[in-house]
Amino acid sequence: MRRLENRIPPLVTFAVMGAAMWAVARTVPAANFSLPAGHLLAAALGVAGFAVATLGVISFRRARTTVNPLQPGAASALVVSGVYRLTRNPMYLGLLLMLAGWGMYLGHAIALALSAAYVPLMNRLQIQPEERALAAKFGPAFAAYQARARRWL
Repeated sequence: MRRLENRIPPLVTFAVMGAAMWAVARTVPAANFSLPAGHLLAAALGVAGFAVATLGVISFRRARTTVNPLQPGAASALVVSGVYRLTRNPMYLGLLLMLAGWGMYLGHAIALALSAAYVPLMNRLQIQPEERALAAKFGPAFAAYQARARRWL
């Protein structure tokens, strides 16, 4: 699996997960569910996810560092303010929230559970390699940041 590290763009992983969630919701109708205001909750998760991810991108742009997740070693600044005080990965957290919103919108238990699979997948394929690159580039400053801010939330 190491050869896949930093090779699959996170938005591709997000899209594949969303498609898999849709496919399972269509092929296993026994796991359908309905909640009062479920679509409202789905929309709230989606909007919150989009907002969190956008705040992460804005913070990177303000710091004039790369948002390219496939080249974490190209980072020119360690961003630790704004939304990055709460989570080291707001862009990925935002995508996770959007997937959870998609699962709620689909009203399908397995699809919703599949959204949780995004966490270990991103940890392994994207976040761990990024953390290694940032530790090599920013040393003690990144270690101190890791101690202050959680990986996800």
